Parts: sequence; structure tokens; C-alpha cells
Amino acid sequence: MELEELSPRVGLVVGLLALLPVSWYAFGSSLPAGAISALNVVIIITSLYIAFQPVPDHHAHGSNKPS
Repeated sequence: MELEELSPRVGLVVGLLALLPVSWYAFGSSLPAGAISALNVVIIITSLYIAFQPVPDHHAHGSNKPS
């Protein structure tokens, strides 16, 4: 299986798994720092999910016009 074949939803699940060590850090060390770290993880996951969604109509901007 190649990475190009995976959907953005798989990346979302893998990214959400990053919240496990962040929660361990939050409850074991510093709750405010863990909350900020969790927020950063959620922002990064959301950004990557949006960035890697397929483009619905990538030819609508006129790139196939003959020269």
C-alpha cells in the first residue's frame, strides 16, 4: 500500500492518535501546557486534513484552454 492511496480520513485518525501522548504529558506534568499542546495538535490535524482533501473540479479554472 502506498501513501498516495490513503484517504485524508486515515491521516485524521493517525493524527488523533497523537493526542494520547499529549494527554499523558498533560496529566503527568503540566495541565495548562498539555492543553495548549493538544490545541496545537488539533490545529495541525485540521490544517492537514483540509490541505490534503481532493480538489473537486480541478479543471474549472481554465487550465485546459488551447494555446
